[in-house]
Amino acid sequence: MPDRRILLGVIGRPHGVRGLLHVVSHTQDPASLAEYGPLDDGAGRRFVLRWRAEGVAAVAEMVDGAERPVTDRDAAARLTNTRLYIDRDRLPAPEPEEFYLADLLGLSAQDAAGALLGTVAKVHDYGAGVSLEIARPDAPALLVPFTRAAVPVVDVAAGRITVVPPEEIAAEPRAEAAE
Repeated sequence: MPDRRILLGVIGRPHGVRGLLHVVSHTQDPASLAEYGPLDDGAGRRFVLRWRAEGVAAVAEMVDGAERPVTDRDAAARLTNTRLYIDRDRLPAPEPEEFYLADLLGLSAQDAAGALLGTVAKVHDYGAGVSLEIARPDAPALLVPFTRAAVPVVDVAAGRITVVPPEEIAAEPRAEAAE
């Protein structure tokens, strides 16, 4: 069964000496990260956030149902790079024609004629746009931009996507490139 946790944010470096932390939010509205309630670090620890300024939050760890606030720079520094997750089922259902990128993992990928290309193995987002890595059984992985032109059909309910790779990607490697 695939991991059903969704990465919503990452704790960054300390801000000041009283335990405040920079936090990067991956939610559509960055301020809404704190509204999801306790966030999990993937190792069993749970945290709550309270925004103090844009991108800066007071963080408390939940221990036995009680909040234990981070109150000094050293404790804050130990949380640097902590990833903050929630279970997928805590997110609202997506609107029609929308979906969560995590829901794409494991979908079968087919070409425009319906032939199986492989399976969505990874979703990459390095800031310049999302791309999908399609694992193929008898060929290297296929990396395609996640655009309507390259992925015109996404049917999460049916468990498949249609992929029309751009010409540059679909072309076979030339013989002289292998030399």
